[in-house]
Amino acid sequence: MRTVFSKNSTKEKRKLLRESQTDPERILWNRIRNRQLMNLKFRRQHGIGEYIADFYCSDIKLVIEIDGSHHYTEDGKEYDSLREEFMQSLGIRTVRFSNTEIINEIEKVLQRIIDKSHHHPHPT
Repeated sequence: MRTVFSKNSTKEKRKLLRESQTDPERILWNRIRNRQLMNLKFRRQHGIGEYIADFYCSDIKLVIEIDGSHHYTEDGKEYDSLREEFMQSLGIRTVRFSNTEIINEIEKVLQRIIDKSHHHPHPT
């Protein structure tokens, strides 16, 4: 079986992304790291295939993406669509938030993540 998660081909890029977190990524990470949210284990800049998810929780097969302005271009939308199809083929759901949502509405963001987690039972 081929390795799908944390492939060597994405290792350096994942490391660079962790070292250069954006403010919205830092804000969300500080609220979901160390099992703070419903005792769920999230990983940041987690490799899935050739893609790198901003955050991933294997317990509930959920990717969290924080979308900067490049996601709203035609190329960005097409890339995100292909990426989402790939994730769905693995049984992984994706939830997206804008930078602005993270900065201005972090409690609503956390509630949406909680709501998504209820749709997929996780081990206790």
